[in-house]
Amino acid sequence: MPVRIRLQRHGKKGKPFYWIVAADARSKRDGKFLEKLGTYNPNVNPAEININVDGTVTWLENGAQPSDTARAILSYKGVLLKKHLKGGVKKGALTEEQAEEKFQAWVAEKEKAINAKRTKLNDTQAAIDAKALEAEKAINDARIAEATPEEVVEETTEAKAEEATKEEE
Repeated sequence: MPVRIRLQRHGKKGKPFYWIVAADARSKRDGKFLEKLGTYNPNVNPAEININVDGTVTWLENGAQPSDTARAILSYKGVLLKKHLKGGVKKGALTEEQAEEKFQAWVAEKEKAINAKRTKLNDTQAAIDAKALEAEKAINDARIAEATPEEVVEETTEAKAEEATKEEE
């Protein structure tokens, strides 16, 4: 039974949400699967990926083949790196501690890059919001400026009319 690691679509129309699953290659896209390995939400920026790294590495070591998209996601999260490091441990090139240390260093660096992207996106959004607020304030000030002279003109004509009626009396 050939096993594939692939995405299983969930969510509503226009808002996809995926489960990363190990499934028989002959089963339907959204059909029966062997094990749920994680989730992938492309609706947020940066995309949210939660994955069971050790379980996925076990499936890969047992011969499961990832789909193209799943391979990209696994590479992004470091699953393929961990599998590579485990192969080095089996061959004797590394100890288990060295491999885990390298993997944790890579994960920390990746998390730092993701946080930098989030910070940049938040700063950009804050700048856009500030510009929009300034533009809105300028428009409101212009409206107030337009409305104020009319009121003053009306008040002055009313005052003149009252003075004229007082003089006539």
